[in-house]
Amino acid sequence: MVVARRSSRFVVPCLPMVVVAALLAPAAPTAQQPPPTAPGATLSTDAEREAFLASARIVRARPASKGVTNTVRVTLSDGVVTHDASVQTIDEKQAIFQGTRGTELDFKDSWRFNVAAYRIDRLLGLRMVPATVERRHDGKIGSFTWWLDDVLMDEHERYRKKHRAPNTEDWNQQMWTTRLFDQLIANVDRNLGNLLIDKGWNIWMIDHSRAFRINTTPRSPGNLSKVERRLLDRLRQLDRDGLRQAVESYLTTGEIDALLARRDFIVSHFEKGGPLLVFDRPARCC
Repeated sequence: MVVARRSSRFVVPCLPMVVVAALLAPAAPTAQQPPPTAPGATLSTDAEREAFLASARIVRARPASKGVTNTVRVTLSDGVVTHDASVQTIDEKQAIFQGTRGTELDFKDSWRFNVAAYRIDRLLGLRMVPATVERRHDGKIGSFTWWLDDVLMDEHERYRKKHRAPNTEDWNQQMWTTRLFDQLIANVDRNLGNLLIDKGWNIWMIDHSRAFRINTTPRSPGNLSKVERRLLDRLRQLDRDGLRQAVESYLTTGEIDALLARRDFIVSHFEKGGPLLVFDRPARCC
């Protein structure tokens, strides 16, 4: 802006039309500024979330704040909905693995198990594992898991701060189901950081990349406390053909056989225990 010497009026220099148009045009979304979700746009069903995870454009990626498997948090957008996902591309095998919990033979740590855990969760009607699909990221195939909304805390924080659930009975039932599921899928890496609690005090299980070991009986049968009636029925109905159809791209024949053997053990355990070990609970809607 230039001030004229012989007048109190301001003299504005003439700008080229291209510059003026550029100044007036709204800023285009960048990788760090994805378009916001359109008002009223939601993805509430598994099918909708799976399709979004599989095809929405990646507009941002950064390391996740927790985890030891190089998990990446990405922001996805299809132009209408913008939402985050957790991405794991780890796929490792070791004949002998020395970890904090001791030595493990035929060790596997794979994104494939995240997809398998999600699909088995849905076969059993639990809805305690977020939607997960197979997708390529940075040249590697991996798992994309729906980033949970409205997370209140993880179980580590709840335990550390001694928060009590508003409904103790409901909380205990969810924990019994979580422990049963881990025994069924032979998850050797459940920790307090990968149990998330939303604002409705629903438990969500994430990160199953170290599950599906080939032991044919549960490693910790003492964790089989009680079972929800509907879950026990679904376990009885789980057959080889249905299981193979759901997870054959992600589990070997040996891993499927081992899971079915553990299923037989779990069902027998609760049938021997009788009705005192069975409880009823409303199904989780989403």
